[in-house]
Amino acid sequence: MDVLHSAFYFILAIGILVTFHELGHFLAARKLGVKVLRFSIGFGKVLFVLNKQSKETEFVISAIPMGGYVKMADEREHAVAAEDLPYAFNRQPVWARIIIVAAGPLFNLGLAVLLFWAALMLGEEGLRPIVSTPEAGTLAAQAGFAEQDEILSINGEIAPTWGETLDLVLSQAVGGASELDVTVKTLDGDERIRRIPIAAADVEQPEHFAKILGLKAWSPTLPPLIGQVIADGAAEQAGLRSGDLLISADGEAIKDWRQWVDYVQSHAGAAIAVRIERDGMPLTLSLTPRAVERDGKTVGKIGAGVLTPPGFMDAYKVKHSLAPLPAAWSALRKTGFYSVATLEMMGKMFVGSASVDNLSGPISIAQYAGQSAEMGLTAFLKFLGLVSVSLGVLNLLPVPVLDGGHLLFFLIEAVRGKPAPERVQLYFQQIGMVLLFSLMVLALFLDVGKLFGH
Repeated sequence: MDVLHSAFYFILAIGILVTFHELGHFLAARKLGVKVLRFSIGFGKVLFVLNKQSKETEFVISAIPMGGYVKMADEREHAVAAEDLPYAFNRQPVWARIIIVAAGPLFNLGLAVLLFWAALMLGEEGLRPIVSTPEAGTLAAQAGFAEQDEILSINGEIAPTWGETLDLVLSQAVGGASELDVTVKTLDGDERIRRIPIAAADVEQPEHFAKILGLKAWSPTLPPLIGQVIADGAAEQAGLRSGDLLISADGEAIKDWRQWVDYVQSHAGAAIAVRIERDGMPLTLSLTPRAVERDGKTVGKIGAGVLTPPGFMDAYKVKHSLAPLPAAWSALRKTGFYSVATLEMMGKMFVGSASVDNLSGPISIAQYAGQSAEMGLTAFLKFLGLVSVSLGVLNLLPVPVLDGGHLLFFLIEAVRGKPAPERVQLYFQQIGMVLLFSLMVLALFLDVGKLFGH
């Protein structure tokens, strides 16, 4: 079911983004007097046609929902009727062709602004960005972060929730920031700035950067109450039930849930004499945590979660949203920032100063689509915005086959006063296809590696 869920939202996301991209080409072509023969959502066999008998544009839905295209009258690609020659794409002035081709990527960037704008106005609920004591040696520890510091802003950008905080930290670091000025409110109520220096080598792999950064969310002390009990787990087999209050383990008093988790993890495969209270009555059970491998270590696991009292987390949650005008300004800034960050990351990967592990292929994107959809409409809109930025920036790169490659040849034509020789264009088109295919294969290979944990 998870695969189908992710696949559905992946197809939905690609359908929205590609349709908007092609809409840019379509509207620009129509506005500049170029005849558009077909607007297709999807590739391959045509399933549905609107305006089939009309001399106007055919709007079609095709079988493969992984893209789309706009087919214009163009003598370079097919025969054009004599009456349509004045409206053929190839007969338009170079400035008009540049506008038509650039409109697709620019529409994606415009869509990103709209998506971020909607997400910011809808707002989201999340945990307040309160940090726990960082591990010694991490960047956060070196910067002086302390238990229950609440992050207010990062380099002047407001960080209302823990999720937004992590996004800001990563995007600022990947975007080339050499330092993070993190404004925090301490447990005493004072505002201070914690400065985190960033070395370019630290952000080559986001997972590695997150580890050395050392920022972790603070968790309030939870009472040691058993919540959900997984079927056939060690907890169920020992007789534990939801609502049981843990009193002690092997005679050691259990004061909170974190202490209990640590005790279980350190006793993999070893029997524990657990004293509990159930409905006011004391009981003693024998529990043997199952040994599992996690991050190269063997830890104990019993298959039970914590029971969180109703309303317990309300004080640690925050709802954040913006009014239309501030949201529009913030959406523009986010789109600009992510566009620059995407270009910088691509540049770093090209010269070898950033790992290609940062590439995401269709499997990873599908997983992100499914996960964001589960988190709610706001998270899904933000995901669409990020992918729309990537799609817009990627298509503006001067790589043959992509829109940016066509724009490059049009600019050469504008300078020379005539198009580049066809053999030169063909040669670079072939190079572009090889590069694009190689990139797709690499991204898919990395996806499969991540899927199987290699």
